[in-house]
Amino acid sequence: MEHRRFGRTGWQVSVIGYGMWGLAGWQGSDDRQSDASLDLAVEKGCNFFDTAWGYGKGKSEKILSGLIRRHPDTRLYLATKIPPKNFKWPSRRGYRLKDCFPADHIKEYVEKSLSNLKVDIIDLIQFHVWEDDWSGQDEWKLALDQLKRSGKIDKVGISINRWEPENAISTLKTGEIDAVQVIYNIFDQAPEDRLFPVCRELDIGVIARVPFDEGSLTGNLTLDTKFPEGDWRNTYFVPENLKSSVEKAEALKEIIPDGMTLPEVALKFILQNKDVSTVIPGMRQQRNVLANMAVGEDYKLTDKLMAELKEHRWDREPTQWSQ
Repeated sequence: MEHRRFGRTGWQVSVIGYGMWGLAGWQGSDDRQSDASLDLAVEKGCNFFDTAWGYGKGKSEKILSGLIRRHPDTRLYLATKIPPKNFKWPSRRGYRLKDCFPADHIKEYVEKSLSNLKVDIIDLIQFHVWEDDWSGQDEWKLALDQLKRSGKIDKVGISINRWEPENAISTLKTGEIDAVQVIYNIFDQAPEDRLFPVCRELDIGVIARVPFDEGSLTGNLTLDTKFPEGDWRNTYFVPENLKSSVEKAEALKEIIPDGMTLPEVALKFILQNKDVSTVIPGMRQQRNVLANMAVGEDYKLTDKLMAELKEHRWDREPTQWSQ
C-alpha cells in the first residue's frame, strides 16, 4: 500500500483509507462483517479511518474503537466529525454559526467522540458541514484552541458540502484548518478548479470522499434499482437523479479497458491526482476491501484513458435532494 504525506501534518497515510458511514448509517450493516472487513484493511496496509458521530449516533465511532483495541501496536489515524447542532445535512446558505457550531456544542461532541472512541486525543476532528461565511467568526476558532490546549484534539478539518468545493476557501486561508474532505471522482472534478490549488499552496491534506458517486460509479445501478426501506439512498437517487446517473455510468463503461472494472478505474482516476492524500471508499464486505486495497498498490492509468475519463466530468448544482 502506498502512503502519502497528509499535508502539513506530516502524517504518512494510506492512499486508500476507509470510509465508515456504511458500517452504521446504512441498512443491512452487520457488525461482525464490519469488524472482519476493518481487520483485513489494516492487514493490507490501511491506516486512515474516517467516521462521524452522525454515523449511527456514535455507533460507527464505537466500531472504530474496537479496531483500535484489536491493533494496539499499529499506528491508525482516526478522523471523526462534529454534527451540526441543528442536525441538518448539508448546511444551506443563511444558516448561522450559532445554530450549527456554537462553542459549547463543539466541545460537547468532541467529548462524546472521545468517549465513543475510547481515546485521549482525536487525530483529526472535522466539521461535518460548513459555510464559508463563518470563516471570520471567532467562536469556533477559540473553541478549537481550547480543545487543542487541553490535549483533546490534534488537527482540524472541514467536510465540504456536496458539489460546493469552493465553499471553504476563505476558511482555509485563516490558517486554522489542516485538512479538507470533499467529493471528488470521475464525475465530480470541480475541486481541481480552485480548491486543490489552494490546498497545495497552504499544504492542506485532502480526503477524497464518495469515489463511486454513492454507487453509480460501481456500474451496478439500473433504472429499476430499489433500495431497502429506510435506506437514505432512496432520498438521493430520486427518479431524475437515478436516470441521469445510470445513463452517465453506462456511457462511461464503454471506455473501460478489458480486464479492469469501473470501480477500479474510479479509484485509480482519483489517485492520479497528487493533491489527494487519501480516498475513503465505503467497504462493508471483505471482497470490496481486497479489491480496493489492491488499487493502493498499483493505480497507474494511461494518459489516453485519463484524457477520456476527463471528458465525463459532470458539473452539478446542490438541490433539495443532493444532501
